[in-house]
Amino acid sequence: MNHNLELQNVNKHYGKKKHALCNFSFSFTNGIYGLLGPNGAGKSTLMNIITDNLLPDKDGGKIVWDGVETRILKEKFRSSLGFMPQQQNLYENMTAHVFLNYIAALKGLDRKSATNEIFKLIERVELTDSIDKKMGGFSGGMKQRVLITAALLGNPNLIILDEPTAGLDPKQRVIMRNMITSLSEEKIIIISTHIVSDIESIAKEILFLKEGTLIDSGTIPELLEKVTTNEKTLENLYMQYYGEIKS
Repeated sequence: MNHNLELQNVNKHYGKKKHALCNFSFSFTNGIYGLLGPNGAGKSTLMNIITDNLLPDKDGGKIVWDGVETRILKEKFRSSLGFMPQQQNLYENMTAHVFLNYIAALKGLDRKSATNEIFKLIERVELTDSIDKKMGGFSGGMKQRVLITAALLGNPNLIILDEPTAGLDPKQRVIMRNMITSLSEEKIIIISTHIVSDIESIAKEILFLKEGTLIDSGTIPELLEKVTTNEKTLENLYMQYYGEIKS
């Protein structure tokens, strides 16, 4: 099924001065989208507004899912969501298994469905041997893999991942990219990152944010035409816009 997420002139201020998101408008359809920009660009603010964890300004624009505003859909929209936040706020005394069962229950999965999904997903992220261990002893990369498993429970149609490869080693990053790609045909997947190499090979389109403003967007070929150096790479475009490269 084809889905559509449309943001129309979304704004967010923190206090009276800081404009964290400025008139953001974009239409997402099935596929993978990369949100690029340095820390403070507005990526996490945008994701938290889409997921209803943060409210936009009063009269601060609209968010529309498959033709209906999300403020009207409420729980129906949230049931279509899978969100992996950047912060690793896990219950450290819980095992990964207990935590994932807890998330599955919050999403309304029955016990049998939850068990089947958890073991399939945990195998894909290579955490089978650690599923019954307490998460307080997990490395940052292991916690990231638990969080993406939690986001994917319930087969959501809109998946939002905030820095999903943070703390992963190169092998785990490849596994994560392959998993995300395999899910993208019938879903909208939005990935926030400041690491260009994590997104350039899998994204349908890239969005560049700077100080809360969408400064450019397009497919990789479209964006590479805008590189002013002889070497036409996405990293050089990132450097062009931000003056630094994160890898």
